[in-house]
Amino acid sequence: MTTKARLRGRIVAALVVCFLAGGVAGWWLGAKGAPRPVVSGPSTLISASGAPSASAASASRSLGEPSSSGTINGAEPPVATTAEPRIAAAPHGSEPGGAIDDLRQRDLRLPIDGANLETFKGEFDERRGSGDRPHEAVDILAPRNTPVHAVEDGTIAKLFFSKAGGITIYQFDPSSRFCYYYAHLERYADGLKEGQRVSRGDVIGSVGTTGNAPPGTPHLHFAVFELTAQRHWWQGQALDPYLVFGRSG
Repeated sequence: MTTKARLRGRIVAALVVCFLAGGVAGWWLGAKGAPRPVVSGPSTLISASGAPSASAASASRSLGEPSSSGTINGAEPPVATTAEPRIAAAPHGSEPGGAIDDLRQRDLRLPIDGANLETFKGEFDERRGSGDRPHEAVDILAPRNTPVHAVEDGTIAKLFFSKAGGITIYQFDPSSRFCYYYAHLERYADGLKEGQRVSRGDVIGSVGTTGNAPPGTPHLHFAVFELTAQRHWWQGQALDPYLVFGRSG
């Protein structure tokens, strides 16, 4: 056999092998489909629906990210966002009657000049909102920008703005046992700041309608509460201002 004939035979054989290989490959793709790409990372973090799986949520919480409930690692942050102080258990060994008797002896002044104390009666126990929470305060109606006075000596513990209370002041008494809360203010007195010492009668703000107060009804939302042992400005046992200012009911 000549060299040319042998070369021709090899070419034919190669073509036959390629044809057969192509046929096999075509049959495989038709039966099995194209190969899937490799995806890096733990596939267990994504469920079949495409939503994060429980293990993904757990991984998120371990990084300190908020969960769907709004908590961080299962703990609620202590944020005051309502017009009233959050109510906690009374300090150890303290009773509302004893606290009220103590405050009556201090000759507290009314926060609004000319306010009628008799209008306070019953306001403390009124239900607010959808009826699921007591008022635990009094509303003193007065024209907008009427001066608001400190009811006794003490310290400005917190200047705070909340969705419900608007512009507010938390004032501690000299012993840091009680807190006086003034809400819906139009503005603070010029220069007022946290940590500032104030005297009975000092003007600390003015009457307004900030927060959830009706725009056409300026008034002062005023509350008194006995602080817990931790002395947090947002926690305490609410006391009826009608009784605090010297009325027995």
